[in-house]
Amino acid sequence: MQSMPQTSPTKWHLAHTTWFFEEFVLKKFASSYTPIDERFSYIFNSYYNLVGKQLPSPQRGLITRPTLTEVREYRRHVDEALFELLDSDVPAGNDELFNTIEIGLHHEQQHQELLLTDIKHLLWCNPLKPAYNESAREPGRAHCPMRWHAVNAGLYEIGGTGTSFCYDNELPRHRVYVHECEIADRLVTNEEFCSFIDDGGYNRSELWLDEGWRMVQEHAWDSPMYWERQDNSWSTFTLHGQQPMNPHEPVVHISLFEADAYARWSGCRLPTESEWEVACQSLPIEGNFMESGSMHPVETNRSTCMKQMFGDVWEWTGSQYRPYPGYQVPKGAIGEYNGKFMSNRFVLRGGSCATPKHHIRTTYRNFWNPLARWQFSGVRLAREGNS
Repeated sequence: MQSMPQTSPTKWHLAHTTWFFEEFVLKKFASSYTPIDERFSYIFNSYYNLVGKQLPSPQRGLITRPTLTEVREYRRHVDEALFELLDSDVPAGNDELFNTIEIGLHHEQQHQELLLTDIKHLLWCNPLKPAYNESAREPGRAHCPMRWHAVNAGLYEIGGTGTSFCYDNELPRHRVYVHECEIADRLVTNEEFCSFIDDGGYNRSELWLDEGWRMVQEHAWDSPMYWERQDNSWSTFTLHGQQPMNPHEPVVHISLFEADAYARWSGCRLPTESEWEVACQSLPIEGNFMESGSMHPVETNRSTCMKQMFGDVWEWTGSQYRPYPGYQVPKGAIGEYNGKFMSNRFVLRGGSCATPKHHIRTTYRNFWNPLARWQFSGVRLAREGNS
């Protein structure tokens, strides 16, 4: 099932990630490969115009055939062909083949996260509010007061080095000048966001970017997505079902516009993606990722100087998603993966509780429409330096 045009059915995710390997690896590098059904090239193509036409994304929920069983058979068919290709006498220097397979593996990790976000939205649309996972969540812990981490003014290098895997939009590594600023050492919590709500944050036009204010009025936004007020208390829908809201957990499922309005209300702003990357360049990739099984952001009481930089929630930045200086779109259809979306989107950093840990890097640039709320997105504050 498909709950809104921006989401996809689970079955489609399974088939599309399979199609990626079929289309970009097997059809190009395995001369003896025979597709299980040529029509799949149309219905499971997402947005690759150079490959051919694709089924409009809002219609993916109408695909009753192939069945789930047939999709799994499709995956088995493609997997076996991939193993056969890798077991053959592939030239050791065939970088294009191995690079494409590596992109395909990371592409599948992206869809592992999308599976959870899309399933969550679908279950939330059900009046019974069923849980994806019935297991109990861990009890809450005391949270830390917000402190500030200083970033000194100067020239810094950001972006991928090219020595290990990264997407093309993380390249080339380049120098940026960062002004003196301070970045919060942890994420904004539910309790803090409630103060914004209680102070009339959703009713104060002066706090909002124009497009965001229109969305508040058109869609009657009065709280983050999945929140529900009962009497004087809030609950929120999670993959564990409807749960009382933990005040110390990071606020999640907010748009860029809500994150920006909260930052203005608090006298701060959103960090730029350059500031964010500089602030965590020396940090290990540790945090609450998909592997933890929490499937929801968790509060922190760690004593480290910078907390929750990775995992928990994707952190909105104030940076529009644009190419780095010297960026070149890869040739062919694979070049449609990132480059053509560099318009009307904002960058998010750090990964979420639904992101596989080994999918994240300090340089990773996620990007979404600023209206997006069903993703695990939250906010970290920044402000100008003291000098």
